[in-house]
Amino acid sequence: MLACPAAAQVDMGLDLDLDPDIFEFDPVSVSHVWSATGVEPGGQITLAVVLGIEEPYHVQAHRLEDQNLIATTVELIGQPDVVQASTPLYPEAIRVPFQTPRGTKLIPAYGDGTAIYIPLSVTGAAAPGELNLAIQVTTQACDDRNCFKATVEQIGVALTVVEPGTPITPTHVELFARMPDPTSGLRVPFFGWDFEINPDVTWMLLVVAAVGGFLLNLTPCVLPVIPIKIMGLSQAAGSRRRTLVLGLSMSLGIVVFWLGLAEAIWRIRDFETTNALMQKPEFTVTVGAIITMMAVGMMGLFSVRLPKVVYAINPSQDTLAGSFGFGVMTAILSTPCTAPFMGAASAWAATQPDPAITRATFAAIGIGMALPYLVLSAWPALVHRVPRTGPASAVIKQVMGLLMLAAGTYFVGTGVAGWTVEAPDPPSRLYWWVVGVFIALAGGWLAVQTLRHAKACVWPRVVFTGLGVLLIAGGTAMGIRLTDRGPIDWIYFTPERLEAAEMSNKVVVLEFTAAWCLNCHALEQAVLHRSEVTTLLNRDDVAAIKVDITGNNEAGSRKLVEVGRRAIPYLVIYGRDGRVVFSSDAYTVEQVTSALGTAIGTGDEL
Repeated sequence: MLACPAAAQVDMGLDLDLDPDIFEFDPVSVSHVWSATGVEPGGQITLAVVLGIEEPYHVQAHRLEDQNLIATTVELIGQPDVVQASTPLYPEAIRVPFQTPRGTKLIPAYGDGTAIYIPLSVTGAAAPGELNLAIQVTTQACDDRNCFKATVEQIGVALTVVEPGTPITPTHVELFARMPDPTSGLRVPFFGWDFEINPDVTWMLLVVAAVGGFLLNLTPCVLPVIPIKIMGLSQAAGSRRRTLVLGLSMSLGIVVFWLGLAEAIWRIRDFETTNALMQKPEFTVTVGAIITMMAVGMMGLFSVRLPKVVYAINPSQDTLAGSFGFGVMTAILSTPCTAPFMGAASAWAATQPDPAITRATFAAIGIGMALPYLVLSAWPALVHRVPRTGPASAVIKQVMGLLMLAAGTYFVGTGVAGWTVEAPDPPSRLYWWVVGVFIALAGGWLAVQTLRHAKACVWPRVVFTGLGVLLIAGGTAMGIRLTDRGPIDWIYFTPERLEAAEMSNKVVVLEFTAAWCLNCHALEQAVLHRSEVTTLLNRDDVAAIKVDITGNNEAGSRKLVEVGRRAIPYLVIYGRDGRVVFSSDAYTVEQVTSALGTAIGTGDEL
């Protein structure tokens, strides 16, 4: 192990006055065993990491009540693409006494023989032979009075993939009979309100997935298209039955898209999350072109007869095919803005050995996302006030068309950035100026037309003119802020640069991002660019490393898998000893500054 020698005592915040030289050995050993002699392509197997702990010592539990202690963690930090791992399963902790100057305190801990389990699945594309994996084990050993400093050990593990039909024998049956329920332990980080659900029954997972799907409608990727659909439904609001049918058709398009993603994740090698779509420039450019076509049609610029294929791409929303296609397009628009709830649920489902879990979870995401449109179509009175004809209707269509042009530019721009980027250099951001210009034009057109047509109505003039001014300001600010390199002295990731930072004994911060990831940009602007955060990130003893996976950055994508993730955004903060101090895909300023303070040594010492 990477155990510290003498002076291994750790300050637990308990006012201990003890001799640090009494510990000169490491009482913890780590071994591992598989649940079977091998696994077929397309099969499942479980790895057990077993802790050998000498008496009278114990190690800290995975979940702690004292933040000055170090939790036991097991992470899969490296595996081939054909191997998918689920969340490690930890046993129930025991309570052990710990003597302090203020009396005896019972703390959660693990004893000798504790096993942590990692369920894995191997895709059908795996070739027979040995696959090399790597795990990282972090422990902190204590007796009833003193604690060692935390130790981190990285272990290579070989997994045998056998020919289909080869006899496979279960091993260590008694050990694996103690494995916790593999449906437990879904951690959902949500801006400081992190929690973990224990989906012993599937409906808990499905509820989380549906909530995540619903939240996608509130992201900047999807929110602009909701008024477009409301306008489409308002055209049919005179017939409740027809409105409901069109709403159901759109909802079906949304659900079908997410079910299609589930099938792709389950069946296609190297397709593990919605990121797989956005990583392909040809996909984003195609989507951008279709959105642009829809925007041009919405603004009434199809004044000449075009080839039939154009109208097939952009059918009217008052048809079943048009509503279904609009639902698919709405779902596609959501892919750069994966919500935290949905991201946790989909990532968990994608690693489950049963494809029914994956399909059910992604179907729930689609249903949650489709819910607002179902409500609007079931109660058409909610949209009957939307103008269907006249100047107001035309202005709304023109403004929404300009906003859709902004969305189309965004997709095309990220695709071009992916084609032209050369890792590790950052991708071009110039397309954000074009996006910002279209948004500002939408605001300017809304303000001008409101002043022109609403002369006798005071409140509409104030509200919509004000909204237009906000769009102008927002588009301008977007162009300035998203093309600026920002206040952080980022190091752009290569394995060699990361290794150099680690060898220099620096605190390492990895930000996983991409040009197409709007949530990444939002978190960076709102959290990482705050002055209290940038001050810490720009310290000489901190290496702020940006891992941009836009385009063909294979090294960055591999690193994302190594840290146990498939989706972005994601932030990881490592202490000087290589231990993960903090990781999350939905974080706050307070969380980041606290974690950096701990890692640097300016905050609460571990």
